[in-house]
Amino acid sequence: MRRIAFTVLLASTLAACGQSQSGGDTSGTTTATAEAPAAPAAPEMADAEKQALLASFPAPYNTADLANGEAKFGLCRSCHTITPGGANMTGPNLHGVFGRKAAQAEDYKYSDALKSSDIVWDANHLDQWLAKPMTYLPGTKMSFAGLKDAKDRTDLIAFLMVETGHKPE
Repeated sequence: MRRIAFTVLLASTLAACGQSQSGGDTSGTTTATAEAPAAPAAPEMADAEKQALLASFPAPYNTADLANGEAKFGLCRSCHTITPGGANMTGPNLHGVFGRKAAQAEDYKYSDALKSSDIVWDANHLDQWLAKPMTYLPGTKMSFAGLKDAKDRTDLIAFLMVETGHKPE
């Protein structure tokens, strides 16, 4: 009898291995701890909603390629999250970054250079930043070498606008 109970317990434990508490995909997310419950997931926008939001952005972002922007965000994903309430990693969570003064994400230790800057994140500042962060703001601790292609930066910025809650004025 004990052997059957052990076998059932072992099988149920192995079946749950690697699954989040919600049972969903955990790629690119962090799990909640007892001290800090996970933020509720934002509802996923449909492609038509994303395209409508994209069309409302100023040029050149209104005609950007969101698929390419998402692919370029793959370069950022190892250091940044973009979900509401997402974790800070090597870099801060970027949700809500547009219109926010630099170095303001909670619970993230910024470089002195970024803390003392007067940057308010908008597409123009982000474009210059992404071209070559260490040249744009000497003393930053962001080690990303930069994204040279202007079209890739436009696509990435438009993707971030759509995915981080940016609402055009």
